[in-house]
Amino acid sequence: MAVIKATDTDFKAVLSSNQKVVVKYYADWCGNCRLFSPKYKRLSDDEAFTDVAFVDVNAETSPEARKLASVTNLPFFAIFQNGELVDTVAASKEEAVRDLISKLNQN
Repeated sequence: MAVIKATDTDFKAVLSSNQKVVVKYYADWCGNCRLFSPKYKRLSDDEAFTDVAFVDVNAETSPEARKLASVTNLPFFAIFQNGELVDTVAASKEEAVRDLISKLNQN
């Protein structure tokens, strides 16, 4: 599945139109964010996560979306279910993000 780019303008609409959402918060200057992008795309194509929407949010240009997940550092990942924040992790390791996303399938 393609990774959805979202901003403050459409972030809540993306959350409400998808039951399960994982968000990657990034900044253009963040090297680890850029390095994680191909891993995030690969996760979005993983058949285990076909019912999960993958969203990219620029943390610098979308302060409202950033506040919803209490982003502390980058890259930062948050999972939402039915529009509600479930859990977050600040990590650069694919395994940590995979574990976070798998929490959506437990509910």
